[in-house]
This record gives sequence, structure tokens and C-alpha cells, in this order.
Amino acid sequence: MGAGREQGRSEEYAAEVRQVEALNRMEGPTADGSGHAADRIRHRGADLLLTGHALARTDSLGDALALISQLADPTLPLCGQAVFRADRAVLHCVGQFGIRSRDDGAFRAPLESDYPGAQVARTGRPVFLASPEEHRTRFPGTWELSDREGHQAWAFLPLTTYGQVTGVWMTAFDAPVRMTDGVRALLVTIARLLSQSIEHTYSGQADRALSQSLRSSMGGSGPGVDGLTTAARYLPTGGGLMVGGDWFDCITLPNGRLGLVIGDVQGHDMHAAGLMSQLRTAIHAYAAEGHGPDAVLARASHFLAALDEDRFATCIYLEADPDTGTLRIARAGHPHPVLRLPDGTCLLKHLSGGLPLGLGLEEDNYPVNIVTLREDEVLMLCTDGLIESGGHDMYSGWLRVRNALSPGTPEDLDAMADRLLSAVVAPETPQEGDQPASLTEDDIALLLLRRDPATVPAGPPGRRLRLTLEQDQAEALSDARIEFQGLLHDWARPEQIDTAVLLASELLGNVLVHTEQDAVLRADISGEPGRRRLLVEVTDRSDDVPHRRAPGELSSSGRGLVLLDLLAHQWNVRPEPEGKTVWFALDEDGPEEP
Repeated sequence: MGAGREQGRSEEYAAEVRQVEALNRMEGPTADGSGHAADRIRHRGADLLLTGHALARTDSLGDALALISQLADPTLPLCGQAVFRADRAVLHCVGQFGIRSRDDGAFRAPLESDYPGAQVARTGRPVFLASPEEHRTRFPGTWELSDREGHQAWAFLPLTTYGQVTGVWMTAFDAPVRMTDGVRALLVTIARLLSQSIEHTYSGQADRALSQSLRSSMGGSGPGVDGLTTAARYLPTGGGLMVGGDWFDCITLPNGRLGLVIGDVQGHDMHAAGLMSQLRTAIHAYAAEGHGPDAVLARASHFLAALDEDRFATCIYLEADPDTGTLRIARAGHPHPVLRLPDGTCLLKHLSGGLPLGLGLEEDNYPVNIVTLREDEVLMLCTDGLIESGGHDMYSGWLRVRNALSPGTPEDLDAMADRLLSAVVAPETPQEGDQPASLTEDDIALLLLRRDPATVPAGPPGRRLRLTLEQDQAEALSDARIEFQGLLHDWARPEQIDTAVLLASELLGNVLVHTEQDAVLRADISGEPGRRRLLVEVTDRSDDVPHRRAPGELSSSGRGLVLLDLLAHQWNVRPEPEGKTVWFALDEDGPEEP
């Protein structure tokens, strides 16, 4: 239950307490003549307020009736209670407290009968009976049903849930009670609190049932397909108490490929969970129909907007080819995925994308990114709960994820997934400012995809990076620099990292500025640490071969090949059947830069 709803109920309780106190002040001395009515009145409001708060947190009818019984005192000699539910034409008992002789399942009374509870269910108006004589006079045909315990007074009050009378609360007293305006107002207030408690209990049970259903449906990612292995984890809101809007799915597509989706519906409430369930089903259906990643997200965006115009969702959907390792990925405002190379190096894969689902319906632009996964490489998809939980921002959270994803080998994906969650939920070496994930009130969804090796690799694993920059994506050059620099994170000579980034940027920029073609970058690292070799190739489809020339002091171009000649250990231009490739190499143990 949200804080706003709790505050609203507290205000209702306080208003009702003030009403009861005002009425009680007009009542004069107590029925037992003790003369302590003023003291009891002062404490009645506080007791009722505390009981109301406790009722709002109960999970069962029995607990609620036990709490109400604690209000008994000489002015309110409450000794027994029963709750009746009106089903069609019959009133039957569903709970009782302090009444030992009646079996819950045995009592039945037709709604058209003379029983006081039946009259309350029909009319919605309470019935107060101050003595056995009044009970016998007003309800001669059924008064014996209430007289078996030797009670001396009764009250039957309607229970209203979801805006309609659904039951009756009967309270019995072991001494005659003057049914004054104050006593009646008090009993009406208690009945209203009990109604709210019952409604909260039903809502909580429905929420828990939906939560358990959704959690069980995301219990695992499935076996994947031949050549691709997946592992997934899901941690609900509050560290395991309630499902929110995060989800993942693995879908076997008709063409033998594998569809993977991960998403996050705005909000951390059951409405978000309900929208998530419907959106998840819709995306699964669109993917199974054979639509491409861009079409799947476009359709899902319109679907979510039709469900709820006030909510949006972030999402990544990819289609994986097990034969080639090619991933076709579309992104809708979701955090970028992470690529783990076979040696443990982790790169944040910057993907172009569109707005979150449900927003910007007039654009429907979800570009498809092509990423090739090679053997033993792992792609990690997650929701922002994995990154930002525990008080972290996107940067510090990314460092924590990288440190948990890098160790070990790619063979055991499940161990890798467990290690990632443990780093968030129960870190072995907490950082300053870390908070337990259970306090963040955010879901965590995690999905790992590995391309399985065809044979056991010989020798140490290398590293590889493949990037394509299109002519209309010049702004992506900065993202390419970040990924390329991540490839060299443990290079022995830091000055060579700056050199490599500078040279790669020059080659990519030359293609984007001086041709009308896309630029394809391939970077490979091979060899033992300390003696490794970096080979970078940039290919375009233009036949214009670059020539080295001496640029003037104020020239804004013509420096690329000069820099290659000065800084690279090797470089050259290679004609291709269509276009050309400019490449350079740097050796980790090579000569110092001039």
C-alpha cells in the first residue's frame, strides 16, 4: 500500500476519532456509574486510532477481529464477534471471535429471513439491540439464534467493500449496553475500519497471487537454441516481495533463430506489473509472427499507448542467428547492453535507438543495430535496477557490474548471473554509500546470451571489436571511441592507448567526412600480455585511395596519413573488390613513439 493511501486513511481515522470523542462527551457518566467516563473518553480516541492503523496492516480476518476485541472495556463490554458474508440469497458466517458454540461453516440464514443480520444485508442500515427483551420483541422469529451464548446486547452493522454492502459484522456484549449516539457512532466507525481491513486483505491476496504468477513465469530463460546459451535472473521489487514492471523473455522464432527481450514498465506498483504482463504477451506474439526487431518495438509502442497513455516502457529486442552469431538489435530508451569478450574484457555497446515504448508514436523510429557475437562472447542485457541500486549512478553502477562480470570463464553462465546479482544484493566488499538492494524498491532483470564454441580454443583468447558508423551517425563517433578505448583497458603502455584512439578516430572521421560511404572498423588484439599486437582496420566502399601530403599549418585536413606514418608501428592501404581498407598495427612491446 502506497504512502499516500496510508496518509489518507490516517486522516480518515483521525476525523472519525474526533467525531466519536465529540459524541462521547455528551454521554455523561458510564453505564456502570464508576464516574471515570472522562478518563475513558480521553483514551478511547487514541486506542481507536491505534487499532485503525493496525487493522490496515492485517492479513487475515481472524487477526482483525482479535484487534477489535482489545477495545473492550466496562463502557463497551464486547465479548464476541462474527462476520457474515452475503452470497446471492444466503447469509453465512465466514469468521468469528469469542463465540465458541457456533461452527463457521454451519450457520446459514436466508437473506429474506427475520434474522437481524439479514435485514442489515438487505437494507444497508445497522441494527442495535440493547437487551434480550428488545431482541425478542423486534425479531421474534430468530432471536433464539443469538441467545445461545447468554449475551445481553447486540449490534449488527453493514460491511462495505468496493463501494457496496458485502457482509455484516455482529458484535455481542455480556452486559446490557445503552445504545446512545456515542456508542452507535463508535460501532459504526469500527465497522468502517473493519471493512477497509477486509478490502485491503482481498486486494493484498490478489496482488500476491498476481505477483507469484508473474514471478513463476520468469523463473528461467529456457535452454536457448543450438549454438546459443542463455541465463537469466529476476529479483522483484523490495528484494523479493512484489513484482514491478521489469521482465525478460526468450522466444524461439519460426526461422530457427532466438528472440530475446528485456524491458521495464514505468512504476513499481501492481498496475505496472499488470501492464508489463500484457506488454510481454504482445511482444511475444509480434516476434512469433516473424516481425523484425524494429517492427516489433513499433507495434509494442502503439499497444502500450492504447493500454495506458500515462505509462511508458523501455525495452531491447534482439534476434540472434545461431549459425553466424549475428544479432539484430532494436532499442527503445533502454540501458545499453554490455559485451563480455572471451578474456573477460567488458565493453559497453552503444546502440542507436528510439524513444521508450508508448512515447513519440508519430516517429516509430527504432533503427536496427547489427552486432556479431563470436565464440565465447557474452552479451549482457539488464534493467536499470542492476546498475543504479544501492545508491549508485549509471557510471559507478557500470563499474560495479563490470567488476562482477569480468572474472572467471564464460563456460558457466549461471555462475556469472549469480555473481552479478550478489554484487548488487550482498556485495563482498561494499563501497562507501552502498545500500542493500532490498531498500531500493526497484526490480532487477538480467539476461545473458553466449555464443557457444564449435571447438575448444587453443592458446589464450584474443579480443575483437566490430563497429559500423553510418553517414547519418557521425555523432556516434564518440561512443565508438569509448568502446575502442575499453578494448585496451589493460594495455601495458597507457600512451599507446591515446595513440590508438587518435589514429582510429582519424581513419573513421576521414571516411565520414571525405566519402559518402559507411565506415566499418575491425580491431583485433592477439598475443600474450605484455607482448600483444593491436591490428585496426577501417573499411569503406569508396574507390578514392588516400594519398599522403604535407598539410599547411592552418589546414584542417590531410593529417591522417601523416599521423599514421609517425605513430603506427605498421600501416598500409589495401584495395578491396569494392572500396578499400586502411589499417595500422601497434605492438605492446614496440619502439617508443617519436
